[in-house]
Amino acid sequence: MKVVPLAEAVRAREAARAQGRKVAVANGAFDLLHVGHVRYLKAAKDLTSGGLLVVGVNTDRSVRASKGEDRPVVPERERAEIVAALGCVDLVVLFDETDAATLLSALRPDLHVKGTDYTEGSVPERDVVARLGGRTVIAGDPKDHSTTDVLSRIRRLLR
Repeated sequence: MKVVPLAEAVRAREAARAQGRKVAVANGAFDLLHVGHVRYLKAAKDLTSGGLLVVGVNTDRSVRASKGEDRPVVPERERAEIVAALGCVDLVVLFDETDAATLLSALRPDLHVKGTDYTEGSVPERDVVARLGGRTVIAGDPKDHSTTDVLSRIRRLLR
């Protein structure tokens, strides 16, 4: 299973580094997985040049804290399993914070990859990543897709 506790992901990071492989961390809620998510995660994996991609998936509690009480639509274990099923994803870790600073501090990645709804300067954890010796990078297609938009379209169809 690719959904693992944080301690196991840290061990995988150490093994990858011992082999000279790059480690990247991507993170998000991944509620109602859509093509934008897939393109973002594929691009994140490509940046590792065959290295390790660990994806942090927000817990239900942290999604509610950042997106509101009606989210997530899909429970955390299912979201994690769906993300883990993607071939470009090596490991998935659930994390309970509203930002990824604690996750990044534990994993100490070479790259923290965020989607195109951010700029390198707007990523909240960029200073944490820099202190750890890593880089923050933006990857994926233009932000033309979002779970919020999908939910809005579904609600319109149900009226």
